Amino acid sequence: MTTTDLQDGSRMTPRPRVTVEPRVDPAHDPMDVHPDGKPHSMEVRNVFKSFGSFDVLKGLNLNFQDDAITTVLGPSGTGKSVLIKHLVGLLEPDDGEVLIFGQDLWKIPTAERYEIRQKMGVLFQDGALFGSMNLFDNTAFPLRKHTEKSEDEIREIVMQRLTEVGLDRSWSKYPNEVSGGMRKRAGFARALVMDPKIVFFDEPDSGLDPVRTSLLNDLILEMHAEHKGTYLLVTHDIRTARKVSDYVGVIWKGQVVHYSKAEEAFNSDIPFVRQFLAGESAGPLGMD
Repeated sequence: MTTTDLQDGSRMTPRPRVTVEPRVDPAHDPMDVHPDGKPHSMEVRNVFKSFGSFDVLKGLNLNFQDDAITTVLGPSGTGKSVLIKHLVGLLEPDDGEVLIFGQDLWKIPTAERYEIRQKMGVLFQDGALFGSMNLFDNTAFPLRKHTEKSEDEIREIVMQRLTEVGLDRSWSKYPNEVSGGMRKRAGFARALVMDPKIVFFDEPDSGLDPVRTSLLNDLILEMHAEHKGTYLLVTHDIRTARKVSDYVGVIWKGQVVHYSKAEEAFNSDIPFVRQFLAGESAGPLGMD
């Protein structure tokens, strides 16, 4: 397939939809386990979280199918980004359990929690790059901080990741010298540089035009097909959810109202799920 040089100087290649068959059957019960009894990579059990008098998560239960892409959707303010912060270990729940690789993040020593975090990658909304570092150094940062690899080893890994996201010719540029889409791709390269088992995407399509969003979705699919792992996307973009998801979870009022394979979710007869995934005005969700 032909590689396209974009006007911003980077390269992106349109890629076909990659189908990755999840290992586990549809998860209507958010507390199910693998047939062999092993824990999922990520689970939240009866998690509550409030900020002052505002209750965000209200007994949320959800597991995430391993080696699959799960998309979590829901109205603004319903707790999607708060869920990610719990899974990354940035927020402690008021009650409930956050299990990563079978361990409750808040019942293990801090040092062990940090070790688990090193098995995670995160792509934030704006890429969250360091403005004083070029794209190469931004991508290399986790390797330099958390490993004892030589600079030659780091250069090989970093250039491989930047090449995968089409930024090998832009490695020396700084975040303020590149487009928003390039910053997101650099953030994706950094999220993958430690070869994580879990990757989080907090509204990766935010601020991108439809074409760049589609190209980023293709890239997510390609990287998942190549590297595997448990991917979790939080988004408002229904087209993104349709394109990349193996599983879809819908959150409303701090709880999971639906969780299944993507095809079943988009054909749900639950009024709220049908309204939200179809983007219709008629239904239980209003302006308030």
